[in-house]
Amino acid sequence: MADRDTFLREFRGETLGTVGTQSSPDELFQNQTIRPILKLQNELFIAVFINYVNKNKPDFYSHTIEKKIQTIENSIQKDIKFRNALKGMVIGLFTVEEYTTYIQNSSSLNKRMMNLLVERLKSQLQLFELESNSK
Repeated sequence: MADRDTFLREFRGETLGTVGTQSSPDELFQNQTIRPILKLQNELFIAVFINYVNKNKPDFYSHTIEKKIQTIENSIQKDIKFRNALKGMVIGLFTVEEYTTYIQNSSSLNKRMMNLLVERLKSQLQLFELESNSK
């Protein structure tokens, strides 16, 4: 197990965001674990979301920017199966120690994880436009 944990930490890279003595345990976990995983998995999240809208929201590309942003938020917040698939893509890259920390406060950490992912996808909305134009 130690080999897997070492590999994951090295593979994901360094802490992202500010970590200080005043940081809460959830904030530490977010910046040391969740953010690096989201960054690592970014291209996969984009591909998964494009597949999701192509299958479930075929009119997505014809919407206004505001409606597209709302679709991103609603898809992740309200489609439980999709949300759980995204969570699994993050949790699968936790070390055993991180998973132990995660399960102690999974509700709060899930909220942080999904909020960060929503913001990440919204900030890359132009990539969805490029994808629709390349079809």
